[in-house]
Amino acid sequence: MSRGPLENTRNIGIMAHIDAGKTTTTERILYYTGVTYKIGEVHEGTAVMDWMVQEQERGITITSAATTCNWKNHRINIIDTPGHVDFTVEVERSLRVLDGAVAAFDSVSGVEPQSETVWRQADKYSVPRIAFMNKMDRMGADFFMSVNSMVDRLGANPVAVQIPIGAEEHFRGPVDLVTMKAMFYDDETLGAKYVEGDIPADLMDQAKEYREKMIETLADVDETIMEKFLGGEEVSVDEIKAAIRRGTVEMKLTPVLCGSAFKNKGVQHLLDAIVDFLPSPYDVPPITGINPDDNSELVRKPDAQDHFSALAFKVMTDPFVGQLTFLRVYSGTMSAGSYVYNSTKGTKERVGRLLQMHANKREDIKEVTAGDIAAAVGLKNTLTGDTLCDDKNPVILESMEFPDPVISVAIEPKTKPDQERLSQSLAKLAQEDPSFRVSVNEETAQTIISGMGELHLEIIVDRLLREFKVGANVGKPQVAY
Repeated sequence: MSRGPLENTRNIGIMAHIDAGKTTTTERILYYTGVTYKIGEVHEGTAVMDWMVQEQERGITITSAATTCNWKNHRINIIDTPGHVDFTVEVERSLRVLDGAVAAFDSVSGVEPQSETVWRQADKYSVPRIAFMNKMDRMGADFFMSVNSMVDRLGANPVAVQIPIGAEEHFRGPVDLVTMKAMFYDDETLGAKYVEGDIPADLMDQAKEYREKMIETLADVDETIMEKFLGGEEVSVDEIKAAIRRGTVEMKLTPVLCGSAFKNKGVQHLLDAIVDFLPSPYDVPPITGINPDDNSELVRKPDAQDHFSALAFKVMTDPFVGQLTFLRVYSGTMSAGSYVYNSTKGTKERVGRLLQMHANKREDIKEVTAGDIAAAVGLKNTLTGDTLCDDKNPVILESMEFPDPVISVAIEPKTKPDQERLSQSLAKLAQEDPSFRVSVNEETAQTIISGMGELHLEIIVDRLLREFKVGANVGKPQVAY
């Protein structure tokens, strides 16, 4: 897969409230960019991004799988994040390494409680984002109400760059307010084909009104548009796109698109918007870290010639290759088979192989450079949040903070042979997930596991049984006050 120049790379996440359709949207993106030949469905349990058995059974996303795809000569690395409150750590962890995000909303309910949490986390890490009003085909879908809920509940500055043609079962596709064209989707071809046509007469007034609003909002963030707007001149399509991009990257506004991922409507335009409006690694400020020797501040630019630095943002145990460490490379280059320095731990590690991940398929690559997201095999002591760098020019990138667990249960092995395997397996799981803790209660000598919620612990116990073949009995949950 050709890499292309760094300005053509997008590292993005898809974030949302539970069941707003994040995974379905990601599946469609992979389908249209040609990575998968058959569309996976969450409710059939065949979604590519949900590769853990527990995820396929429950139809929810727990771990953020990182996947690479190509669209119009741009390379897009997507991290699919979970929407459940129990897995907030996974979301924080992935936002830390992204350059931009797509916030998916359910257009029936608009902004929901978990969307607020995720939105604030994205504010905390200053991640520019575009909004996608999904599920426009559902009963009660209301695009304009959803856009207003972004203002009321998130204090955002949304700019509709599309408006829907029809709603609920009559939803045909979006009207692009930038080019003033209507996109009619074809149901037969799974939405792979759409016809660009004139805006239906009954929508013309509304389209003009919203285009005017869009240009008015852009005039606030862009002087060229301001001058033309005040002078009553026509603003060109390229000028509008450049202004939306600038406003998005500087986090002054959020472009809003609409569609129905499940019905395959509007996904290609979402891909265009990712390419047109979200930042490349060059557009976001260079990352700063500290020098472990004298605590002075260091800056690492997104340049392949700079000294190597990367952040491990996820550790996973894979049944075929052992421990996978997901890395976001900020600067420099690293090749497979080379040694790197883990500045957080102060140890040297050898990178055996480097893999380009596609949810659960993978391809070997020879090297990674600034702006890449990839998985490394062979790092034994590297945990989530550790920095990997060049040993002659060490740097520690800021580590991530993880919340304290809120709920605990006692766990005990079912049989004698399970006893030894239980502690090893729990240690492995704790290594993968920093918000999961294992401790021993001194008074009762029970092993206590703690996590972010009942679902979180339930899935841990489920994984013990399936992946590690350890039978365990669990007590009643106790909430930490």
